This record gives sequence, structure tokens and C-alpha cells, in this order.
Amino acid sequence: MRFRPLRPNSVAREIALPDPPETMRAVVFDETGEPEVLHTTTVPVPSPVISELLVRVAAAGVNPIDAKTRAGRGVSGAIPTLPSTLGFDFSGVVMNAPYEAHPFPPGTEVFGMVPFPRSGGTYAEYAVVPTLSVARKPATLSHVEAAGVPLAALTAWGLVVETAHAHEGQRMLIHAGSGGVGHFAVQLAAYFGAHVTATASEPNTAWLRELGASVVIDYASTRFDEVVGDMDVVIDLVGNADGSTGTRSLSVLRPGGLYVMVPTGSWPDYAEAAAEAGVRATSYKVLPDGNALATIARLLESGAIQVYIDRVFDLDDAAAAHRELERGHTRGKSVLRIGED
Repeated sequence: MRFRPLRPNSVAREIALPDPPETMRAVVFDETGEPEVLHTTTVPVPSPVISELLVRVAAAGVNPIDAKTRAGRGVSGAIPTLPSTLGFDFSGVVMNAPYEAHPFPPGTEVFGMVPFPRSGGTYAEYAVVPTLSVARKPATLSHVEAAGVPLAALTAWGLVVETAHAHEGQRMLIHAGSGGVGHFAVQLAAYFGAHVTATASEPNTAWLRELGASVVIDYASTRFDEVVGDMDVVIDLVGNADGSTGTRSLSVLRPGGLYVMVPTGSWPDYAEAAAEAGVRATSYKVLPDGNALATIARLLESGAIQVYIDRVFDLDDAAAAHRELERGHTRGKSVLRIGED
């Protein structure tokens, strides 16, 4: 079999963009601690290698793992040196691609995740991103909206679709349904036909029903384990951080049901407790899969699911964004606006 060479017009055409500057603004921290350790400074623009893209960041998501890492927990132990720039997810524009026929040529609007802390984070004007960790930004979303998607939605996808295998008639309980991961998990579970019960604070109950939850329990006024039972799956985004949510979740699962723990640090021995209760258990860590993100992008563009942005902060206000996040009760996601949208 002979292969025809690419014709000139079959190669992706690059858009002429200005060369990136040598330096950029970024939020860094020189030591772990309270939000006040975050400050804006000037650092070199990173250089992509092999299959990496250089992206001009328009907006970056703010996630609980960011705050935990800044405080000395999370993935802080893997940061090679300080100062360091936080941030996992972003939306922006490709500045440099590895080769002319690359699927994401310069000028392409993309969103995705960087491999922080192995590389610099996204609280910066530019970021280097692996090709396999990005997808084209949904045309229906602004950069600010798109930046709130990757980490949270990919986590929800991994929990609900790849681990719990959501399907018609499945009974699924999702804790913290109104948070960043939770509001995507509720929507994805409902989209694939599961009967969704979610826990949340009272102001979010009506909203979660709009997103697809069949039952929403106000955790402040009702103990979920007194009103639900025989669940096939529990997606636990709380664990035992409050002292008992994880433990009580095991009692509402049917024999052999699946308990999925996300904040494992709040309950290190969850697996042993699950085995004693006669249910299955697993933890979960997000996979920065560009193909899965492209599927999520199609769901967003079709309106099958949506992202909710609670607060938007300027890059210089990253400390305020962390303070707000740590107060709790954020509906959906908070985002840092960095460049032009």
C-alpha cells in the first residue's frame, strides 16, 4: 500500500501570533502557610519541549487541592523547589505547537490540565501543557467558564462514568453535590440514567434538583443515613472530615455496593472499614485525559451539562480566592481571570 503525501492545504495553517515575552506575571509562594503567602511576581516564561504546547492562559481554575498544597498538605511534598506557582487547570490560546500539522496549531483555543507540581502551575500568564492533557475549548463557553471545567469535570467523569459505571436505574448517593466536582458528578450521573441522591446545604437544594438530582438532602437538618438506604454507589467528596460522613455512608450501601472515597486524607482506614461492612471501596485520583475532556466538551456544547462559576477573581487576588474557598459553601467553581477572554 502506498501512502499519498500531505498536500500543502491539508496541513494545519498556523495563525501568525506575536512571539511570547521572556517574562510573565505569576502568583507564587515562597513558603507554605496561610493565603497571604501567595503574591504576584515576574518569572521567566516556560519553554515547551517534545510534544508540549505553550499556552497563553486566559483563566485558571481554583481548586481545593490548590489551597491544601499552599497550606503544606496536598501535593506540597512533591514540589521540587520554592518559590512555586500553583494551579492545575486553565483555558487559553495555543502560542507554540510542536510541529506544523499538530492538531492544536497556534491560535487554537484550548482548555485542560498541566502536570503540576512536576511543572509550573496555571496561576500565570503562560503555561506549558502536554498535548494529551488538552482539548479544544467549547465554543459556547468563555475562557472564564471553561477554566472551571477540567479538573472538576474530569474528576467527576472518572468517579461516575469510569469507576461507578453510571447506568439506568442505578441508585447513587453523591456527597457535597453543589461543589466543583459534585455539581458535575450529579449531572453526569443523571445524564447516564442513575437515580441521584445528593447532600448539600439548604440554599443549594433546588438548584441541584434542576441539575438532575432526584432527591436532595439538607445535611444540616437531616441525617442522610436515616432517610436513604440500599444504595448501589456512594461518591464521597467529604469523607470523615466532619467526623462521620464517610463512616455513615457505609451503612446506606447495599451488600456489595461501591464506596468511592475522594479525600482519602480525612479517613486513612476507609478500605478496612468498608471490608468489615461488606461493601467494596476504592479511592480515586483525577486523570488529565484530553480524550475524556473532549467528550465533556461536547456535552457542554450540547447543553447536556453545564458549569457554574461562583466567583471570578483577578490574578492579583489569588489570596482572596483561597480565603473564600476555605470558608466553604462555594457553589460550583471559583476562577482566576488572567488574560483577555
